[in-house]
Amino acid sequence: MRRKRNGRDDKLPAGTRKGSPRKESGGFSKKRGTNSPVSRGKLESNDGSIRLNRYLASAGIASRRKADELITAGAVTVNGQPVTEMGFKVKPGDQVRFNGRLLKPQRFVYLLLNKPKDYITTTSDPQERKTVMELIKRASSERVYPVGRLDRNTTGLLLLTNDGDLAEKLSHPRNRIPKVYYVTLNKALKEDDLRRIQEGLTLEDGPIHVDDIAYVEGGSKKEIGVEIHSGRNRIVRRIFESLDYQVIKLDRVLYANLTKKDLPRGKWRLLKENEIIQLKHLLK
Repeated sequence: MRRKRNGRDDKLPAGTRKGSPRKESGGFSKKRGTNSPVSRGKLESNDGSIRLNRYLASAGIASRRKADELITAGAVTVNGQPVTEMGFKVKPGDQVRFNGRLLKPQRFVYLLLNKPKDYITTTSDPQERKTVMELIKRASSERVYPVGRLDRNTTGLLLLTNDGDLAEKLSHPRNRIPKVYYVTLNKALKEDDLRRIQEGLTLEDGPIHVDDIAYVEGGSKKEIGVEIHSGRNRIVRRIFESLDYQVIKLDRVLYANLTKKDLPRGKWRLLKENEIIQLKHLLK
């Protein structure tokens, strides 16, 4: 079975077919690109100029969509002059201010973390619990933020970036960004319950449909592969809890086009240039 997503054919989720790759890879075949790591996205055109809304986004002020609103409202000046024109380009050496504050654009950084248990997906915690920021504190001088979240006891792939525009698009349900999880249950999942999940359930906050679900190839019926694009809170755990199953382990093995291949638990890496390009292509 194949499904269409953003004009592409996509295969079933990780580890659910005979002969599929091992779990840690996420189970999706990906062509290897360049081996040189790239942490920064290109901001500039050939003459060094960039659109004003992108300049604001790269300075951490807002997403490009929100930046357009700030520009229209007259909150931005370039070289001392208010600019309300959409598409205005900032040239090298221009001074850009937002509400009087001089801005300096950041370079975009994209980090992929294989999150371990017992870390929370926030930038700080008043209860002084461990956060994912501790794991990537030496990764970059730029301040990055998690895209979405994983529960404290959920492991696996987490993207962190200072590209607010990209983060907003990845998090929006309309873009249907695929996420694949390996689930270990406290007991075997009945085939009737698997079919019920396939057909869709109604939870306390409304109906939910997974994109695909299957038993993990080579595992017991306690091990399930689930593909889903919803970002609702604890959604995978709640799906199984609604049918009287307890989730013992939950591991995200694929996020968008990114897998855990060669990324040990608790470690991070910079995205490669081809991965950044593929990630942005998913959003077109």
